[in-house]
Amino acid sequence: MTIDPSLLSLLVCPVTRTRLIYDQTTHELISDVAGLAFPVRNGIPILLVTEARSLTDTNKSSR
Repeated sequence: MTIDPSLLSLLVCPVTRTRLIYDQTTHELISDVAGLAFPVRNGIPILLVTEARSLTDTNKSSR
């Protein structure tokens, strides 16, 4: 499952208001500025900080 490019162009990080990058291998929206990865479940982006994974806790995937 992928994110529609037109939807992705509208989404921003809820913390920093910067652009998000979709990682197809992990099904996450990555905010490099905030250091967070937001899950995408069943094609729906979950942009809640409480659901986000810290990128500093694990190795960043190559994008």
